[in-house]
Amino acid sequence: MLVAFEAGSLIRAFVLFALYPLLFLVDDELSIKIMVMVSFFGIKKDGFRVGSSVLPKFFLEDVGVEGFDVLRRGKKTVGVSKLPQVMVDCFLKDYLEIDYVFGRELKVHGGYFVGLMKDNKNIIEHRINEVLEEDDQTVYFSNKFAKHDWISCSKEVYVVRNGEKKAWQILPKERYPKDLIFHDGRLAFRPEPLRMLVMFMWFPFAILLSIFRTIIALAMPYGALIAILAFTGMQLKLTNNNSNPDVTSHDHKQHKGRLYVCNHRTLLDPLYLSFGLKRPFAAVTYSLSRMSEILSPIKTIRLTRDRDQDAKTMDKMLRLGDLVVCPEGTTCREPYLLRFSPLFAELSDHIVPVALDSYVTMFYGTTASGLKCLDPFLFMMNPNPVYRVQFLEQIHGVSSQASETKSTRFDVANYVQSEIGKTLDFKCTSLTRKDKYLVLAGNEGFVNSTSNKR
Repeated sequence: MLVAFEAGSLIRAFVLFALYPLLFLVDDELSIKIMVMVSFFGIKKDGFRVGSSVLPKFFLEDVGVEGFDVLRRGKKTVGVSKLPQVMVDCFLKDYLEIDYVFGRELKVHGGYFVGLMKDNKNIIEHRINEVLEEDDQTVYFSNKFAKHDWISCSKEVYVVRNGEKKAWQILPKERYPKDLIFHDGRLAFRPEPLRMLVMFMWFPFAILLSIFRTIIALAMPYGALIAILAFTGMQLKLTNNNSNPDVTSHDHKQHKGRLYVCNHRTLLDPLYLSFGLKRPFAAVTYSLSRMSEILSPIKTIRLTRDRDQDAKTMDKMLRLGDLVVCPEGTTCREPYLLRFSPLFAELSDHIVPVALDSYVTMFYGTTASGLKCLDPFLFMMNPNPVYRVQFLEQIHGVSSQASETKSTRFDVANYVQSEIGKTLDFKCTSLTRKDKYLVLAGNEGFVNSTSNKR
């Protein structure tokens, strides 16, 4: 279902959902073939990244502690799956650290999957026998027994029944061999049949609700729109941890506005900050779709990734009023903070860190490989999206610090990152926008603009 929805479309996912009754009536092998045909037919091979960007998150949520402990006992691990290799390879190798992975190969014509699997079972068995040496003491671990030479010679054989698996404990995130920091896709829930039915029933109403919420956000004054949006299910939880009750005052000495520095959860971060302060202000961003830029109720300014040019742009905007910046440069869904660009530390002496967090139950309002113009709409299609906005203690930039205690711009950026991390209980990292897009989209995350000419 995830492949059909994320790599295909809503219609493809609905077709697969409609076939669920048939899938329960046929045997496992035919069921897999039907699902593969519906999910992969016509998908471009080079553009398929669901196996590395979407599926690992859901696979990890299905790993049991008991099975994981058995797996970690082996010196050499071999993973065999009935699913296509492109679906399981990244998860098994990168996240479970399995040495060898053997899955079904998909047929390709003209660079596109045709929805058929190659009959390579004998090839897989031969390759497994090549990997396993004669003196290896093999342990077979599966949810179904199969007749193979390398299984019959195994020292130990574990066959897990469905009832036993349901009693397993889900592997906690702290025990993941590799931290799951980045993942893509739109679905924020496990695509089980009943949940998918609810989603398909909700979808038409969600489109109308999203349009209504957008109109309210664009047309109504702050005093009214917050109450109306709350009535539709959108929640804003505001907390002011700043000892200065007036976080909206201006720097009269330098005739500059206040600089709000936020972590980045969705494209709606500046908008929710504006709702919290009940007034509009400008926001700078590295990438924003033309549609989002046109519909934004607050002023948005594109940055070029040229440090000197961006510094001049932000300084100019600060002299016109308050400004909000998200120095991570891109969104992150999981409880991690990416590296903060230190440029903001040089531009203002009145810096207000703002900790942001969001919660959705049905659709993610961010994407690395999809249409970014749909991000705000999909976020507002959730029944009860929640945003938490927390203002932290104001700090000074590098220009106003005493010479004997003066910090560098990197020190200020790292301090702001750590304070936001402590407030949200997020883990700070040194990862960047480039790292995220290389993992999720296979590129460095640049958009079509003049900045790409450099």
